[in-house]
Amino acid sequence: MTINSFKSTFHKRFFQTITKLVLVLMLCTSLTGCNYFILLGYLIGGPPSIEPDFDAQTQKSLTDKDVTVAIVCYAPLELQYNFDGIHNDLAKYTTFRLHSHGVKIVNPDRIRAWLDENPDWDKPEEIGEAFDVTYVIHVELYEFGLYEENSSDLYRGRAEGMVTVYEMDEDGEGDKLYSKEITSFYPLRAPRATSEITFSKFKKEYLSRLSDEIGRLFYEYYRGDDFTHAI
Repeated sequence: MTINSFKSTFHKRFFQTITKLVLVLMLCTSLTGCNYFILLGYLIGGPPSIEPDFDAQTQKSLTDKDVTVAIVCYAPLELQYNFDGIHNDLAKYTTFRLHSHGVKIVNPDRIRAWLDENPDWDKPEEIGEAFDVTYVIHVELYEFGLYEENSSDLYRGRAEGMVTVYEMDEDGEGDKLYSKEITSFYPLRAPRATSEITFSKFKKEYLSRLSDEIGRLFYEYYRGDDFTHAI
């Protein structure tokens, strides 16, 4: 290593350490009951990561070699009436999330085209067989809304549903491998005034948040990731 290279590496690491220290001090002054040992751990190694629930429960991973995934979302007609295409929107957002975290996943437009051509489908495993994938993720929405309860001038995204994963075999048959109920609220701390943001923008914001909550069942994340969603 040359002297200039060593100096460059040293300056880069020094700057990163100082940046972490400043962030820790800012966090410490903003929180009551600050645990300095935890914050020291943040400084040294960064925030602790959370193992995906799917991995913990099944000892498998969507990012394993040669694994391919298809995702399909279902919403009852009353939800589709109030939020046209909500199931397709959520499928696209969640596909993007998983793809960006290294999951080989089928393009949602291909799945949507297949669904249009096969309106009588009734089992997620049929999609797994059609696209020859390893797993099918089925997201069923029970509830979805964008307004604070009993309010027309405050936004708060909310959703309830079930995420189920089917594992496909070589014969095109599928077995239920994993399931998890989801309950989502956004923002976490307080609703947003409708005067601050348009309906369409807030809908996109919440779909981004909801897809991340679903995605976290399958990819690693960090404890501090929710700080930006609290406000």
